[in-house]
Amino acid sequence: MKIIADGNIPFVAECFSSIGDVEVLGGREMTRSVVAGADVLLVRSITQVDADLLAQSKVRFVGSATIGFDHIDIEFLRRENIGFASAPGSNANSAAEYVIGGLLEIGQRREIELQGKSIGIIGVGNVGGRLAKKCAALGMEVCLNDPPLARQSGDSKYRPIEELFECDFITLHTPLTFEGIDKTFHLADDKFFESPKPGCVFINASRGGVVESGALRAAIESGRLGAVVLDVWENEPNIDVELLKMVDIGTPHIAGYSLDGKIAGMIMIYEAACEYFGVEGKLGAGDFLPEPAVPELVVDGSSGSEQDVAAGAVREVYDIVEDDAGLRRVADEPVEERGAFFDGLRKNYPVRREFQNTKVLLATEAAENKLERSLKIKSLAKKLAGIGFRIK
Repeated sequence: MKIIADGNIPFVAECFSSIGDVEVLGGREMTRSVVAGADVLLVRSITQVDADLLAQSKVRFVGSATIGFDHIDIEFLRRENIGFASAPGSNANSAAEYVIGGLLEIGQRREIELQGKSIGIIGVGNVGGRLAKKCAALGMEVCLNDPPLARQSGDSKYRPIEELFECDFITLHTPLTFEGIDKTFHLADDKFFESPKPGCVFINASRGGVVESGALRAAIESGRLGAVVLDVWENEPNIDVELLKMVDIGTPHIAGYSLDGKIAGMIMIYEAACEYFGVEGKLGAGDFLPEPAVPELVVDGSSGSEQDVAAGAVREVYDIVEDDAGLRRVADEPVEERGAFFDGLRKNYPVRREFQNTKVLLATEAAENKLERSLKIKSLAKKLAGIGFRIK
């Protein structure tokens, strides 16, 4: 069995070689002629899988190691009886941790105390749901908007989008859809950006096309937004470099790029492929995950506010500023080479582990008495555990 796989799926050759012969390529190198003779195609989000790619090919199974599948023509696969699997939820925790890193970084830069602030989460699927819990753990007031879930569940916790415009922060976690009453393409347009309260902090870690770039630029230039964090961009990999210069934090579509999430996604499509072809899967995530770079962290709870301490702990495990600095170098590249530079940042992304791999040992030397020390440790431990750390 011949398998063609995106090299951005870590350990994909080592894993899938247990069921076939694997050829690893870049996601944008997967052309019709290249994949024609393959039985299995394994992709990430940058490869468009449709009739243009697969017509008259031998491909019998497509796996996408991503939580979304707007890059996949599902109806075409069904018509051609081609099996399909994606990896819903695999990197959701990674993306939620990315937003927590962004919130804490903006909080430190702008001297915003997150506790007591409100955050509107648009799209409450795997990522949005996890993020809601983490934000609540930081003491934020969470407001949820998800029209499909609201209709399906009838739950009043899902609020009209108009209510979210009163929040201090707004973050997008929707799929990219182009039709229907819940269309999300250019959801954040000129009208959208006229609505948030002055000084609102805007975050997008969903899909670039959910935001109209020109409308966002105008909102930044007007001074209506307090800060902007963008992980995703229209027209990737050829992103709007002028917009990048305007945002507070800009990263190259890596919110979900923790090694934990990538390997979880790979194993999900590996198990699906094994089931589809009726072969026994022999490997699991534990066969590929290394020891974390920061297995243990000693945190001095008296070294600042709880937010200062949480921000410091997060930075030890994942420093979003490094990803921001890496992307900003794209402006130094010739225009014709910027797309390749963007892709290179993703292809060569360093190992990033999720917070749950790190045990935190808390100490509060400056507390005046045992009761004060105990209460401070409990409060800080609750916050750190709530965003994902293990407390020792």
